[in-house]
Amino acid sequence: MGMSSALYSGVSGLNTNSQAMSVIGNNLANSNTIGFKSSRSVFADLLSSSINGAGGSSQVGRGVGLSKVDQIFSQGTFESTESGLDVAIEGEGFFIVKEEGNDTPYYTRAGAFRFDDNGYLINPEGYRVQGKTFDPITDVLSPGDPTDIKVPSSGLIAGKATSTTQVTTNLNASEPILAAAFDPALPGTYSFSSSAQIFDSLGNPHLLTTYFVKTAANNWASHWSAEDTSVPPVVLTGDFPDLVFTSDGLLAGAAATPPVATIGNIPAGSLNWGNGTTNTAIDITFDCTQFNSQSVVISQSQNGFSAGNLTGVDIDPDGIVISSYSNGQQTKVAQLVLGKFINPGGLLLFGSNLYNETTSSGPARTGIPGPELGKIFSSSLEQSNVDMSLEFVKMITVQRGFQANSKIITTVDELLGELINLKR
Repeated sequence: MGMSSALYSGVSGLNTNSQAMSVIGNNLANSNTIGFKSSRSVFADLLSSSINGAGGSSQVGRGVGLSKVDQIFSQGTFESTESGLDVAIEGEGFFIVKEEGNDTPYYTRAGAFRFDDNGYLINPEGYRVQGKTFDPITDVLSPGDPTDIKVPSSGLIAGKATSTTQVTTNLNASEPILAAAFDPALPGTYSFSSSAQIFDSLGNPHLLTTYFVKTAANNWASHWSAEDTSVPPVVLTGDFPDLVFTSDGLLAGAAATPPVATIGNIPAGSLNWGNGTTNTAIDITFDCTQFNSQSVVISQSQNGFSAGNLTGVDIDPDGIVISSYSNGQQTKVAQLVLGKFINPGGLLLFGSNLYNETTSSGPARTGIPGPELGKIFSSSLEQSNVDMSLEFVKMITVQRGFQANSKIITTVDELLGELINLKR
């Protein structure tokens, strides 16, 4: 009975060390798998048997078993990539993905994302990445549960009519005073001009020119003309308030409200392009000085743009998916959502770098990236956390354990042979 128990103890050692070798082999096989988390084998002795002797009762072990295969969720190192859709997590969070037509969430640390032909952000296995979308009007995150992240892959975004412009200039204090009536077609009737491109409600470009006419020592009249690209062009004209300067060359009086700037307005009724667009008023802000220096446009800007098509999509360090368009505009589409577990070691391996939540792991706490759930690194991928040197050391110890247990079996076999030979 005792020798048979020793035989089966050796068998249990062989089985357990074989399973441990499988864990090591799986770790080494995935040493280059993105976002892979290594495992370790935890052994435990089996229920012992009791024996009674003159000295009292004692216990003898019955071998070894595999108690648990633990997941090691330590942080992996980052690899910089050239893809703006590659993201990595620093922290304890997981990306959330879902299979098309299936509401079951899966969790992964592998952030090698891409877009499918329908514009959905997916992982290499085709699972759709989950996030919170932005309201296209307010540009803030919409309330509600995370959903599939989708970027329209075709069509144009609408243009936006110009509603505000700003011109920062210096008007030369040495310019002569002009008495002739202003005429945009006659350069001698104005002292200086600047032009900027503006857009109507369909995104059509037009040229807006502002004219400055010195009418007194510290006073400049301002006018505007706008024209489209038709042949012959439609030319529209109008006047702005005068610009009044102090003796220091700064905007003065009512014209300096807000400070160092004045607001002119082009009424909507004055901008009839005759092309079926909606007439939109334009407010123009003058940020001007009158110094004894050459008249020059320092800067000018406007808030309109033409229609544009999609040119690229990237994920920024906040996990925000941003689409870029040919008209120079960028749009916030969605923000990645992360999930975190009280006990990540209780997650169920699903394959393809995916995990399922279980009662042991607890439910996921979801939210946008941050200090608690994890920080996002764009154009980066988290590498496997497998330590090859440690795995090889474990391989040696497991191999020795297997050899020792096999030696138990051969030794017990020899003892049983001796026992049988006693009959002779």
